[in-house]
Amino acid sequence: MAYLLALDQGTTSSRAIVFDESGAAVATAQKEFRQIYPRAGWVEHDALEIWSSQVSVAAEALAEARQARGQVAAIGITNQRETVVVWDRATGEPVMNAIVWQDRRTAGFCDQLKRDGAEGVIRAKTGLVIDPYFSGTKIRWILDNVEGARARAERGELAFGTVDSWLIWNLTGGRVHATDASNASRTLLFNIHTGEWDDELLALLGVPRALLPAVKPSSGVFAEVSHPMLQVDVPVAGVAGDQQAALFGQACFEPGLAKNTYGTGCFLLQQTGGEARESKNRLLTTVAWHDGTKLQYALEGSVFIGGAVVQWLRDGLGLIRSSGEVEALAASVADAGGAFLVPAFAGLGAPHWDPYARGALVGLTRGVTAAHVARAALDSIAYQVADLLEAMRADSGIELGELRVDGGASVNGLLLQTQADLLQKPVVRAAQAETTALGAAYLAGLAVGVFKSEAEIAAKWGVGARFEPKMSADEAAARRRQWTRAVERAAAWEEEA
Repeated sequence: MAYLLALDQGTTSSRAIVFDESGAAVATAQKEFRQIYPRAGWVEHDALEIWSSQVSVAAEALAEARQARGQVAAIGITNQRETVVVWDRATGEPVMNAIVWQDRRTAGFCDQLKRDGAEGVIRAKTGLVIDPYFSGTKIRWILDNVEGARARAERGELAFGTVDSWLIWNLTGGRVHATDASNASRTLLFNIHTGEWDDELLALLGVPRALLPAVKPSSGVFAEVSHPMLQVDVPVAGVAGDQQAALFGQACFEPGLAKNTYGTGCFLLQQTGGEARESKNRLLTTVAWHDGTKLQYALEGSVFIGGAVVQWLRDGLGLIRSSGEVEALAASVADAGGAFLVPAFAGLGAPHWDPYARGALVGLTRGVTAAHVARAALDSIAYQVADLLEAMRADSGIELGELRVDGGASVNGLLLQTQADLLQKPVVRAAQAETTALGAAYLAGLAVGVFKSEAEIAAKWGVGARFEPKMSADEAAARRRQWTRAVERAAAWEEEA
């Protein structure tokens, strides 16, 4: 029996999962790390803490999976995307905290790029919109605001990476500075049509080429890793951003298949095959993965605050003691009592792309209780995903038969029933909930021959639960109209920088 080690480096925690050849998880370890908020709208992580937490959970998972000792065939890495680390090539020390994908500090620079007319070329080459969400403007901010960083970068003394690159660098003792095409496609610096870093984009954002990692296929050997926890040398052979890894783990190998991941944010991706399909509805065109022979593409819609709204109920408002309590509290009322929560704490993502939107709780009466607010919070996740799917249907012209779902919040049956009601489509939860880590493991296993084909992997996918719509189409439409009114009230709340 061969085993695969998946390193799943997320926004709030680092996890490691050991999978066997059947796709079953035989051991799991997880560790949360600090969220750093230097000022309103800024979000940072300690990159050294990311590394230490990731390597410690890998060791823990391997220790638990005793049967896998010495039999790990490959390592797969999946990671929070767009988060930026810049470090010294000689010492491996970050020049500052990592700037997280949720961070909005570059909104002013993004506005300037738009005023300068850069949106057309960026959209055409990257498939992305100009927004602080993506890595490129974060890199620019570090170079302009950390003393001496730009000069050091131009001399080739510094390295940039999304979190996958940071992990690979540390796993190999600084021997390998690389990323995969899916992560590269989220930087505003990568031409998704040529599959290469783009000099025009680098000049536009003021990022020296010397900073950048090599771009490799998502399924392919990056490097051999030697570490006491592994017992033998093991190749890193699969790398993908977390949402693309989930798409792969959900076996969405055919154009038109789609999945939504309910994590800190929500991410809806639809596979479009070898065609980079341009969005007319402010979705993203992104690289799904590089399978070792060619690029595969997807349409993507991103919700910045998904499951994180439940954390806010817990940590910010104190309405619940643990995230798992939210379903029972929300289910104690029939509906949200006319209340709508728009969780635009970090602006709004697709299809709105409004960095100046802020959270709003509207429709309040004296009858609204903590339970109604909890229900409105869960509803907000489903409303945002419904907005994405409507835009995706318009772009692709494909009427989905079902939506495959995964992620931490997908264990919430009330949320998934609400989702099915609003979409008027079946929602299918995968039998294996850990599809993000599983996708990374599958990419790695495919590269080293544990799996012979995507068809073999697809045969392993199974249904865990299925939610059929119960609400009438008229009621669903009426609720969505009310939601749209609530979003309008949250829009453009902050003044432009």
